[in-house]
Amino acid sequence: MTDPDPLVESVSDESPVEATPAPLLTLRDGLPPVIDTDEGLAEAAAALKAGTGPVGIDAERASGYRYSNRAYLIQLRREGAGTWLIDPIGLSTMEPLIDALDGVEWILHAATQDLPCLAELGLYPSALFDTELAGRLLGYPRVGLGTLVEAVLGRRMLKEHSAADWSTRPLPETWLEYAALDVEVLTELREALLAELVEQGKDEWARQEFDALRSFEPTVRVEPWRRVSGSQRMRGRHLAAVRELWLERDAIAAEKDTTPGRLLPDVAIIAAATALPTDRSSLLNLKGFHGRGSARYAARWLSAIRRAIDLPDSELPGRPPRGDGPPAPRAWAERDPVAAKRLEIAREAMTTLAEEHNVPVENLLTPDYLRRALWAPPATRDPGDLIDRVADLLAGLGARGWQIALTAPLITTAVLTADQG
Repeated sequence: MTDPDPLVESVSDESPVEATPAPLLTLRDGLPPVIDTDEGLAEAAAALKAGTGPVGIDAERASGYRYSNRAYLIQLRREGAGTWLIDPIGLSTMEPLIDALDGVEWILHAATQDLPCLAELGLYPSALFDTELAGRLLGYPRVGLGTLVEAVLGRRMLKEHSAADWSTRPLPETWLEYAALDVEVLTELREALLAELVEQGKDEWARQEFDALRSFEPTVRVEPWRRVSGSQRMRGRHLAAVRELWLERDAIAAEKDTTPGRLLPDVAIIAAATALPTDRSSLLNLKGFHGRGSARYAARWLSAIRRAIDLPDSELPGRPPRGDGPPAPRAWAERDPVAAKRLEIAREAMTTLAEEHNVPVENLLTPDYLRRALWAPPATRDPGDLIDRVADLLAGLGARGWQIALTAPLITTAVLTADQG
């Protein structure tokens, strides 16, 4: 045996070699200027309209800093047009961009985050491709943009400004570079993911999912003040105080265009609702009353508490309104043992199906749809008729065709098996 080359470092099994980091993603065309005039928007729109293929789109908001969910920066990139950064705040119209994108497929990552703020500007996709959702359907364990770009394209992205206050003006150059990089490789990423979807026979699944996203609307919560952490323990007048303080905080936040939690944290609402103070000194000595908003709006907090104290008993909030869905799964065994058995059988089968297709179980079928179909299934027990009615039920709830084809037989089997004991 020859001696090892002394210039080559030997590595034992106990000392694994550290992987070389993927090359850092950089801008191919340099950092573009920010477009913040109507004339500049017309130029950008003309370039984008003359480009080819889909357009990568991203939007930056100021979550955690502002009350609104508006877009403070829009990034777009299309082959033949390059990258454009658009500041929509001072523009009088978005019509040139709306016209330029008419009939063009959008590429977004986590589309449900950006579609609402783009819709506020009159921007709606004719067709779209969501790279995050594609990653989920392909079974990638982590589907953040940076992770997917590294896993699929072998390049590394820095994500240090994701939580920045994008309402800042002027925007720092490092932030703008970060924003431009978010659309730099969307077209390339789409092509790679689409090829994988076709290879795995999931391209039709993805098409149905993307079509459904085009009509996405954020969920409007009933009585959102009940989400204050700790309010579940409150009753009567104390719960009323939680409601009045939350509503007052929300009104001030809307007036000042700031995030409600920056004015008054939830812990302060719970402390005040518990103590029901009636004077400024007692209020400001409570837990959580330490920020500028606490003292500046002390009179309004006290007024909210007074409203709760003065409410007649008949107007005090009670238990949260019940939804139209089934009870929580933990209650099924007591309330309907057969339904509980259906759910047990179906969950096990769903897990197996998800593993077989390498798809997260929640993407196979929305969990709420599964629970509704199992809690109150169609009355028929003829197997052929039952599977058709289950399919109709799922379609009525909003399930896509590919989901129904996979899960309606599974649900039918769970219903018939559980009924047989």
